[in-house]
Amino acid sequence: MTTPRYIAVDWGTSSFRLWLIGSDGSVLNESRSDEGMTTAAKTGFAEVLAKHLAKVDAPADIPAIVCGMAGAKQGWVEAGYVDVPTSLSAILTGAVPVPGQSRDIRILPGLAQRDRASPDVMRGEETQLLGTLGPDSTGAQAVCMPGTHSKWVHVQEGEVIGFSTFMTGELFDAITKHTILSHAVAGAEQSPADNSAFKASVSTAFRQPQMATNLLFTARSGQLLHGMTASAAQARISGTLIGLEISGALADAANDTPIALVASGRLQKLYETAFKALSLNVTTIDADTAVLAGLSAAANAIWPN
Repeated sequence: MTTPRYIAVDWGTSSFRLWLIGSDGSVLNESRSDEGMTTAAKTGFAEVLAKHLAKVDAPADIPAIVCGMAGAKQGWVEAGYVDVPTSLSAILTGAVPVPGQSRDIRILPGLAQRDRASPDVMRGEETQLLGTLGPDSTGAQAVCMPGTHSKWVHVQEGEVIGFSTFMTGELFDAITKHTILSHAVAGAEQSPADNSAFKASVSTAFRQPQMATNLLFTARSGQLLHGMTASAAQARISGTLIGLEISGALADAANDTPIALVASGRLQKLYETAFKALSLNVTTIDADTAVLAGLSAAANAIWPN
């Protein structure tokens, strides 16, 4: 029977995920909760981690590798950022130890783009990136990691050459709840999703990103003048924002650049539908699989034996 070798933790702003990993790389046990950085900053990071370690019966002598917001300025211990352009392998060597703990706990750094014209940061997604491509990636890749703040990363021969954050999820939430368009989508959740309206809106926004705010308003005017349903209005807003995101993310990429989508659940299906509407070939990697692979690569680099 395989023995526990290390603990892997993905600590988000509002979520916590912990896996107990065996010597053969398999997941022996796991624990999840909503005790992200916001909660742990109040109750104590060490206390939250200890509770979950007890739940999975983690031995006291094995180390823990952590990614995500536990390494933010407001987190447990600030892990800082690795500046881009940088090799993917630099993520592995930038882990910061947590002082005063009985076990060896390391927190992985984020990535920073310090270009004054396009400053950007990520924390947590760099581990998914590492798990998706590996430290020895070759060729050109574009990696899409959708979410409240979607991340698009461009990698060339194992080097992160740049990345962009798109506030797609947050804008969708704000627009559908706090603008005139909230009236257009009222009751949309009670109807099936309108995939046709979504795909058409993705394509239009991708081709005409300069018309974005006009396209958004048509969710309201189309309803008033042509009887557009609430479901179609919601799909138009979502499709416009995602089409706008993809258009911006690929603006400077070669037409044949391979795209990797790192997602799961509803977002995976939504973005796969968007890419299909644009006739873009995409390889999908499950988000949990990617972050676990990235944490595993870091653990094996830090504790090789």
